[in-house]
Amino acid sequence: MRVKILGAAGLLLVLSAVCMLPSVQRGLLRLVGRALPAVDGAAYLQPNPSPVLLDRNERVLAAFLNEEEQWSFPVPLEKIQPQLIAATLAAEDKRFYSHSGIDVYAVLRAAWANLRYGGVVSGASTLTMQVVKPMLSQRGFLGKLEQASAALALEQKTDKRSILEAYLNQAPYGGNLVGVEAASRRYFGKSASELTLDEAALVAGLPKSPTHMNPFTAPERALARRNTVLRRMADEGFISEAERIRSTERPLSVAWHDMDILAPHSAQRLRKRVMNEGVLQLTLDAPLQRRLETMLLEHLRQFDHTINNGAIMVVDTQSREILARVGSADFYNADIQGQVDVCHAVRAPGSALKPFIYALAMERQQLYPTEAFLDRPLDYGFYNPQNFDGDFNGLVSAGEALRWSLNVPAVQILDRVGVDPALTLFRDLGFTTLDKDTEHYGLGLVLGNCEVSLERLVNAYLTLVHLGVAQEAVLIKGDDQSPPRSLLSEEVTLALWNMLEQPFPDDPWLDLVRTNDKRPRICWKTGTSSGYHDAWAVVFNAHYVVGVWMGNTDGRSAPSLIGAQSALPLAARIVRSLPLPVESAWPETADRLVSVDVCAATGLPASAHCPVTTKAMFPANQYLHRRCDVHRPRPEGGTEVHWPADARHWNLANVQDSQGTQGERKSTDTARHQKLAIKSPTQNATYVLSGEEGHDRIRLEANLERDTLQWYVNGSYLGASDYAAPLFMDLVPGEQELSCMNSAGDTARVRFVVEAS
Repeated sequence: MRVKILGAAGLLLVLSAVCMLPSVQRGLLRLVGRALPAVDGAAYLQPNPSPVLLDRNERVLAAFLNEEEQWSFPVPLEKIQPQLIAATLAAEDKRFYSHSGIDVYAVLRAAWANLRYGGVVSGASTLTMQVVKPMLSQRGFLGKLEQASAALALEQKTDKRSILEAYLNQAPYGGNLVGVEAASRRYFGKSASELTLDEAALVAGLPKSPTHMNPFTAPERALARRNTVLRRMADEGFISEAERIRSTERPLSVAWHDMDILAPHSAQRLRKRVMNEGVLQLTLDAPLQRRLETMLLEHLRQFDHTINNGAIMVVDTQSREILARVGSADFYNADIQGQVDVCHAVRAPGSALKPFIYALAMERQQLYPTEAFLDRPLDYGFYNPQNFDGDFNGLVSAGEALRWSLNVPAVQILDRVGVDPALTLFRDLGFTTLDKDTEHYGLGLVLGNCEVSLERLVNAYLTLVHLGVAQEAVLIKGDDQSPPRSLLSEEVTLALWNMLEQPFPDDPWLDLVRTNDKRPRICWKTGTSSGYHDAWAVVFNAHYVVGVWMGNTDGRSAPSLIGAQSALPLAARIVRSLPLPVESAWPETADRLVSVDVCAATGLPASAHCPVTTKAMFPANQYLHRRCDVHRPRPEGGTEVHWPADARHWNLANVQDSQGTQGERKSTDTARHQKLAIKSPTQNATYVLSGEEGHDRIRLEANLERDTLQWYVNGSYLGASDYAAPLFMDLVPGEQELSCMNSAGDTARVRFVVEAS
């Protein structure tokens, strides 16, 4: 065996000496090249990259193993740390720039060493030979000849820079790591452009024997190899002796780093496509995505595990590109079902759909932006809508009702519009999950008794930003956008912007308002599902739409799952973190909104009899076919007020009217001739207690509630009431006598019975 080795080594030595002659190199290229398969030089330079998702600026968001189960991230030479390039040349091929593919001096040195020690102790492969080797089948001595010939051919066809780049992207670096970028990410959690000198030397030394010198399984050998590379760098003049000593003294600093995945839900959703295409560029912004993933986790800590999940979407309104898409608080947390993409999952939206009902009503000429509504108890048979806080607010404008998210006015508006037209609009907006019939949803549709996803909700609000034109938000760069569809008029959506505009609660931007009136203008809407299962917030202006969902993936409720308490603060924090001009752009309203004189009391277009009017901006395409009919002329001159009967007992304190519109009384003469009578409870009525908290009480009513009334039960004083402050009585079992007295001293009395359940 020794004889054979010596023979081969001796032959190699002789051949090496001969090969120093250029004419022999050319002959070798011709002779051996005829036996090689015809391979284009460019084929040797082609890496086999891992499929990757890139962000909008070509930063890697996520990667997948290639078909050979390898991690490979080819990068151009200019994105590789120069010291890593120098370390590679010093370790593998110091005469790379002076040879033609075969380093004859290295061949002679290797042949002599192998001959001297009686075995193969040194190789002589150049970087070029290592680049061509994977595509060649021969091994042993003939294989070396084959590699040499192919290397010579490649050097004739390709420049040195391309060959060096190919080597750095194709060399093995341990395990299933191919190329310096994969090695840098795995061992140091950073790009190959960010390595320190000692890190670069370690990486450069691995291809010699990546398994034998693996820094995880053989750290001592890896460290020794690193120091050898550093010494060679100093010998070749790439670094100073002082740099070599400093780097040699540093400990091995490798650690296992997973291949970083940002936006894992989007990555999994697009996995099949990226595997087919190799590279897929998304519209996401990697730094923003990372920041929001961290921000969501920080936000959840304050809820002490009562809320364990959330989702976020941010869309650039000008391009319709999705800048960030956080599908859950932690993709890898099985306890919260973190792999469920909550941006795509459907949940009950609460009040988040209300703006679209208001817009539809204005579009159908059934609502004015300033129109007043009575926020009062309503009875639709089996359906009795309540406000979130269980209270009622009396007379409120449509804008106030929308901003305060009052349920009763919203139900009244949907009742005007009809559930069928509302469902049609929602389906046109892309809410395909609303697939039941009208009877299934009923008037509760406006309060969110349906299911939608965050991504569909954000798309719907994007339609408002684009003044009624629906078009899908884009996640993949270069994908064709869906055709635009006009669903609402520009005039109506501009009016809706005005109705929704308001600062965040406890907004630090308010200081800007007080100083220079330059606070960025924003609109926002929250939603809370019935039973406190889901909290929503959507914020928008001319630059961004930000959508936030908070909740528990398993559907558990929590007292803090209220849109304004858990979702809006996070949405506000996100908006404030975005690059936003102080003088934020606002849609141009010229010719699309017109100034209209409206009654200060009713918010309707003013009639000639309204004593106090104000200016309001209405959609230019609205008909002024309904005018205020509360103020009417008196036969004897002047104006009198005729509120609907159900309005006279409610809070009109916010109504402006120079003639006492805050529940203006009828003339004293008329009132004097009316006899005081109790309307509720009625004479001889019987009430049966339900036993439910808050249900066993009745409102006390009389026919002259424009006056202040004093109430007594069984001879004991109960309290006072008037049109602005109704009085309620808690029922107790037994026979009751109720009486009241007005300011003129008139009294009325009824008897009724309360029975236990």
